Amino acid sequence: MLRMPSCLLKLTKVVLSHKPWALFFLIFVFISFAYHKLYWGIWEDSENRLPTYGLSAEISCAHYVPSPLNIAGEPSPSAENVFFVETSEQTTPSYLFLCSVESAARTHPASRVVVLMRGLAKENASLPKNWAFSLLRCFPNVEIQPLDLTELFSGTPLEKWYLQPQRHQEPHFLAVLSDACRIVLMWKFGGIYLDTDFIVLKNLQNLTNALGIQDHDVLNGAFLSFKPKHKFMELCMQGFVEDYNGWVWGHQGPELLTRVFKKWCSIQTIESMSCQGVSALAPEVVYPIPWQEWKKLFEAVSASEFHKLLKNTYAVHIWNKLSHGTKLEIPSQALLAQLYSQFCPATYAKMKQD
Repeated sequence: MLRMPSCLLKLTKVVLSHKPWALFFLIFVFISFAYHKLYWGIWEDSENRLPTYGLSAEISCAHYVPSPLNIAGEPSPSAENVFFVETSEQTTPSYLFLCSVESAARTHPASRVVVLMRGLAKENASLPKNWAFSLLRCFPNVEIQPLDLTELFSGTPLEKWYLQPQRHQEPHFLAVLSDACRIVLMWKFGGIYLDTDFIVLKNLQNLTNALGIQDHDVLNGAFLSFKPKHKFMELCMQGFVEDYNGWVWGHQGPELLTRVFKKWCSIQTIESMSCQGVSALAPEVVYPIPWQEWKKLFEAVSASEFHKLLKNTYAVHIWNKLSHGTKLEIPSQALLAQLYSQFCPATYAKMKQD
């Protein structure tokens, strides 16, 4: 039963000692108070009762991944690592995130697929208990680790930049932080970096010291493949801090890579080319769908169109920043649905179930 606060009791005495019309005001206040308590009580209760992502039980690997990856023992130490990075604090991967990791794990069975997540406390060895991490554990070459940014940037030109508190207040900080992580990972460890909105179709290991052209005269860092301590990545780190502008979207990402590559090759316009051991890959290799045409991902295509479109493609960038709010019918002949079905079947099976 609702109890009227003491402040309202005092207000009642004051109001009743004055004009009768004030009684109307008192009734209004009381009804508002009751409604407020009732509304928020229902809201809080509904929040507690809503099914949440993290409460799903363990899944059966035999059901979702009936054919284990062809891995003889541990992943080969000679194979390059494949890195994914989550710079936000969230620890509930989306279907697309899961598909990205699964497709990379399937196409790189001899490699370690390392998922670095900022939201995982370093001192906490256990992963959140949800079906997403349960599914990823079905792939023996997938490793999920905490992202320690202080440690990652240590010993690089970006160390001082990261330790400046004002940077964290910039409007595009998470995107800039992601831009920083990828170039430092490539310089320190080498291997392959992929954004978490890629679906991998083929093994990427033979694309070495390379990045992709997203459209005319612009490189994108959503895919990077470099040997460790490569001079090109060193120049990217230097350019990151020397020409820093965190208030302009893309300045520390595609624009940085484009600036450095043009200086590296002494050119004015970028085209599919290789110079001084670094390759700018044609758009169809990893960006077959231009960002301006992202809606094509949700359009139906025939099997023949599907294979023709992706004939020379190693991975497909889904442009999640633009496409994340668009409804995808599962199952369907939409291009994206077919990509899920063929290249991340375990994630696709869970999507159909849900």
